[in-house]
Amino acid sequence: MSPTSLSSTPPRTAGPSSARRLALALAAVLLATLGLAACGDDSDGGGASASGQGAPVRIQHKYGTTEVPASPKRVVTVGWTDQDAVLALGVKPVGVVEFTGLGLSVDKYPWSADRWGGTAPTVVGQREELKMEKIAALRPDLILALYTGIKKEQYDQLSKIAPTVAQSAQYDDYAMPWKESTLVTGRALGKEAEARKLIAAVDQRFAQARQQNPQLVGKTFAVADPFKPGQYAVFGPGDAKVEFMKGLGMVVPDAIAKAAGKEQAAVIGSERADLLDTDRLVFLTSVPDARETVEADKVYTGLKVAKENRAVFVPYNPTGAAVSFNTVLSIPYAIDQMVPLLNDTR
Repeated sequence: MSPTSLSSTPPRTAGPSSARRLALALAAVLLATLGLAACGDDSDGGGASASGQGAPVRIQHKYGTTEVPASPKRVVTVGWTDQDAVLALGVKPVGVVEFTGLGLSVDKYPWSADRWGGTAPTVVGQREELKMEKIAALRPDLILALYTGIKKEQYDQLSKIAPTVAQSAQYDDYAMPWKESTLVTGRALGKEAEARKLIAAVDQRFAQARQQNPQLVGKTFAVADPFKPGQYAVFGPGDAKVEFMKGLGMVVPDAIAKAAGKEQAAVIGSERADLLDTDRLVFLTSVPDARETVEADKVYTGLKVAKENRAVFVPYNPTGAAVSFNTVLSIPYAIDQMVPLLNDTR
């Protein structure tokens, strides 16, 4: 389990409190008043399909199959980064969940701020702590829950508010690749062709970065969060941050993949700091003195990567967040910010 607010595996939460149960009850009353339709949860086993642009689509996911009416306009995103693909396709979500600890509101991220046009969305929760009554009050005609870990109970509650597309059954929670989530978003919005063009454009940005920086291609790397003195979360192959680095042509060592296993990150102490000894080491940091704390670790400073100054310290706000998001909108920004840092190691 990752220790940071930007991790791909949030801590498990306890069951609903009495206050939350009251909120859910109020949401149910509001739903009855609004007369909002529920989405179907039957599975046709056929994935997403459409009879044409603007026609209703059926999208299969972890909890069934949802039929989305043509061209939804009032979209709520409850996946941590789902808003980016929606914005990229020209729709401003009316509700979003928000990361904590960044010091930036969701409409202020530098890679997407201009897409909001100065109009901030309603924040409807954090992680899986969703405020159902707020979501219902927004009268959405589509809810997207792709980069998330919502449970079946929450999906059932959301689907009573509006057609809800949950995370894919093909991937672990918080592991749906950016291409797949962009494509599913495009289908749900009736903009699949446009989504494919956006994906191709980002693929081209990655290809250009690899071509212009052959010195990075094939190099091993580790991405780690030094969340406590002498302790590190080393992210595994399924994590979005690692996927971003792989897009630059870099390689995650087998030892890291083995240590992480099915988890998003391997939480290690200094005794396993050998996992950090790679060609490039990226420390994602959320506190000002992170570098001083890491460099006080005598085991770390004995590593070749430290002695040869091949580690970079990247604050989550905002570059580390762009890497962590790894979305169709954040990737170009992350490439522009990260490539110079990766090259400036001597």
